[in-house]
Amino acid sequence: MTYASHLLRHSKKIRNASNIRQTESTILIRWFSKETCPSAKKGNDLLKIRQCSYLPANRQLGSLGGCSSTSKFSFSCGARGISSLSVQGEIKGNFARTSTLFNNAFNSSQAQTVRGLSTDSGLPPHQEIGMPSLSPTMTEGNIARWLKKEGDKVAPGEVLCEVETDKATVEMECMEEGYLAKIVQGDGAKEIKVGEVIAITVEEEEDIAKFADYKPSASDAGDGAKDTPDPTPPKEEVKEPVRSSEPKVSKTDDAPQSGDRIFASPLARKLAEDHNVPLAKIKGTGPDGRIVKADIEDYLASSEKSVTPSVSKSKDTTRAETLDYTDLPHSQIRKITASRLLLSKQTIPHYYLTVDTCVDKLMDLRKQLNSLQEASGGKRISVNDLVIKAAALALRKVPQCNSSWTDDYIRQFKNVNVNVAVQTDNGLYVPVIRDADKKGLSKISEEVKYLAGKARENSLKPEDYEGGTFTVSNLGGPFGIKQFCAIINPPQAGILAVGSAEKRVVPGTGANQYDFASFMSVTLSCDHRVIDGAIGAEWLKAFKGYIENPESMLL
Repeated sequence: MTYASHLLRHSKKIRNASNIRQTESTILIRWFSKETCPSAKKGNDLLKIRQCSYLPANRQLGSLGGCSSTSKFSFSCGARGISSLSVQGEIKGNFARTSTLFNNAFNSSQAQTVRGLSTDSGLPPHQEIGMPSLSPTMTEGNIARWLKKEGDKVAPGEVLCEVETDKATVEMECMEEGYLAKIVQGDGAKEIKVGEVIAITVEEEEDIAKFADYKPSASDAGDGAKDTPDPTPPKEEVKEPVRSSEPKVSKTDDAPQSGDRIFASPLARKLAEDHNVPLAKIKGTGPDGRIVKADIEDYLASSEKSVTPSVSKSKDTTRAETLDYTDLPHSQIRKITASRLLLSKQTIPHYYLTVDTCVDKLMDLRKQLNSLQEASGGKRISVNDLVIKAAALALRKVPQCNSSWTDDYIRQFKNVNVNVAVQTDNGLYVPVIRDADKKGLSKISEEVKYLAGKARENSLKPEDYEGGTFTVSNLGGPFGIKQFCAIINPPQAGILAVGSAEKRVVPGTGANQYDFASFMSVTLSCDHRVIDGAIGAEWLKAFKGYIENPESMLL
């Protein structure tokens, strides 16, 4: 009780916030005192704090980025829930017993700031900036580069650094005014866990020098990192049976004399006969010196070891000397792509439907549209743009394919957002074209080119690739692949693999007459939990209709 009261009286920002001091101080003191009230009452207190007038109405406690310069009060949340309360300092002590209730009370995002108290380590009031969670699947990130240097003044909205997430490189903005006192994780730092401290900011410029040798404590560094593994239990000592130091296989002088009878089991005799092993050279380990099957096997094994080591070593040495390779480090996007595709193949029951579509009319329409685009100064329309439009219209016509699976229900989307696979040097990106069924071909073409450029520059933002309901992957036009089967991008239920167009001979109108036509193979990969075979076939029929009669896409 005394500690919390002292904090409310002496905190620099809380001292200027009359609403907190006069209205909510009792609640805060009760929360962090030893005489805590029942959990149900705490939950009500939380709601009061959350709804109090000194917080903006549109801002939730514990939201990403901590509190703004106008907020006097903020929560800092870790990967496992709220880990500390920021009231011009890090509250410790009794809060460990109440973190579980905080976690249940709020559905909060990963926060990036935690304040420190000067009374804890002799340091002035400061703010620890943690690695933020910038995408739903992000667990760790890399620092691409810092745009601010130690000692620089920072203001809300200014970009501190560029963070390489599991999807793209994202700018991290400052949320409070102050000075960048210490950069804990410098340019190029790799695999920083979400919540791990990356920098320190202070409010007063004269406090910068006091953080020259600052190092985050182990507890702070571990807030957003992986859960501390349980100590390895001591291994139980396994008592091995005492073995005789004498080898089972003996020399000829240890074997019985030639006149003596050799006792051996029938199986041992048969094995020795098959491998031309003289029983006289073997000392039996069975009852009364009887030779058993194990003795024959030990003899054969020892014979092989004595012959092969020099040969195998020479072969391995030669192979190691001639083998040349380079280890390429994983990029963040490649690691997350690998994990998601592995999850997809292991958990989603894929099946595949392939159809050939005649694209002669599509090519003619594209030629006409591009002549109009060139005349008006617009960008050329590609076959892939027409495929995206046809896929979007087919999804609107067969909405069962525009769905995703959950354990309790199938979620059918009303928006048709098509992801487009883009290959880059860093890995595979899938930017999204939102409401593709409602956009014209010119607009789709512009967005695809713009997002593909951002993907190659590794500058996509979360809103550029999140929220897709279906994916199109085209290896035909760029690479000439005739046909392939794509892996579903979870949580979606379908992906369309587009092959190249090729000329084929087809029957003509009359007898013994033949014509030429261009056909393009497409394969639909379906999640059988969501899309039954007949539904997938119906979608392909609709898609083929739009491709072979492209004028219908304009209706």
